[in-house]
Amino acid sequence: MTGLEEVQINLETGLEGDRFKGRTGNPRQVTLIQQEHLAVIAGCLGRDRLEPSLLRRNIVVSGINLLALKDKYFRIGDALLEFTGLCHPCSKMERQLGEGGYNAMRGHGGITARVCEAGPVRRLDPVFYVQV
Repeated sequence: MTGLEEVQINLETGLEGDRFKGRTGNPRQVTLIQQEHLAVIAGCLGRDRLEPSLLRRNIVVSGINLLALKDKYFRIGDALLEFTGLCHPCSKMERQLGEGGYNAMRGHGGITARVCEAGPVRRLDPVFYVQV
């Protein structure tokens, strides 16, 4: 995982350079997690902080409740995304975070989205709901 100042989000592959290279219409082309949940997950694990890269999500956002985007379209930068579901933790979280990692992430795993319009996303771009 690499932190970037800017990334291109494509219709066919999701985030440019993402190892999963989602297909067009894939409901899990992009994964997002709230910065505020990192502290909660860290606390559940008895840590002071947690590196976002450990959680295997594409984009970290702050100041917005991602669950408020349920069944909605939203923009980040020039990209238009559609909420497609919750991003539940997988068994890999035990390896990534240690014992209890899976349970620490339950309810805090973020969301998945499908790409509707391609475009660049820059660090600190706002996330906002759009009527389609």
